[in-house]
Amino acid sequence: MKKPKWGFWAFTGPALFAFLIVQVIPTLMGIYYSFTDWSGVGANKNFVGLKNYITVFTNDPKFFHAFWFTFAFAICAVIGINVVGFALALLVTQKFRGANLMRGIFFMPNLIGGILLGFTWQFIFVQVFSALGKTFGIPALMGWLSNMQTGFAGLLIVQIWQLSGYMMIIYIAQLQSIPDSVLEAASLDGAVGFARLRTIVMPLMMPAFTIGLFLSISNTFKLFDQNVALTNGGPANSTQMIALNIYNTAFAENSFGLAQSKAVIFMIVVAVISLIQLNVTKSKEVEM
Repeated sequence: MKKPKWGFWAFTGPALFAFLIVQVIPTLMGIYYSFTDWSGVGANKNFVGLKNYITVFTNDPKFFHAFWFTFAFAICAVIGINVVGFALALLVTQKFRGANLMRGIFFMPNLIGGILLGFTWQFIFVQVFSALGKTFGIPALMGWLSNMQTGFAGLLIVQIWQLSGYMMIIYIAQLQSIPDSVLEAASLDGAVGFARLRTIVMPLMMPAFTIGLFLSISNTFKLFDQNVALTNGGPANSTQMIALNIYNTAFAENSFGLAQSKAVIFMIVVAVISLIQLNVTKSKEVEM
């Protein structure tokens, strides 16, 4: 215990330094800027106290619309991503030819960049869907992304399509860690099919659900690139999510201080939701 831990600091030091430079210092600076009227250009920063926060809560209906749109989107996306990811994990862990190939195929969307993915799906929704609607006389396929409802559905489809494969990998790892002896004992006790899934597999999957829910919550709340590429917040800011609203406030309206106050509020909300989720799911974990 008295020996210098040079090895420990040699390995953790660079990572801690990078975390300090990239995460901690910018966060503290952002909190400071939220109390100023900085425009993002120049060095003039006047301390205005809670003025920006009061403006957000009393005179910014766009932010609240973006908040509730993002909240509704996050609920639907988190459920969809984890349900589809878990279903895919159950599928590809079965013993059949081509299971490994299917794992790779399902994971591939996660490797595509968000902007490229967004523009690809924008072409599908706008051009391909319209062509199919005209050809087969299906009006519902025409005009996608032109209103809040179809824009919401489009964003949801893309997010689930991209992240389900990533969650699948997490759930595969947990499924394969369940001892065969436990499953065999459950079968001998008469637990087969859905009964075994509900009473044995699902409780033992809780550590993976804790990670999967945490990652999907943070990713869906912070969605930005696909929102820009698919709808850019339109029409009339009806599909604008919080990250895009903060970006527009900072760089389109040149109100960096106000944007930072929104970012601080956003950070607190996501942190509280994530901590609640972690505590709830952690409490349901069981030992193998």
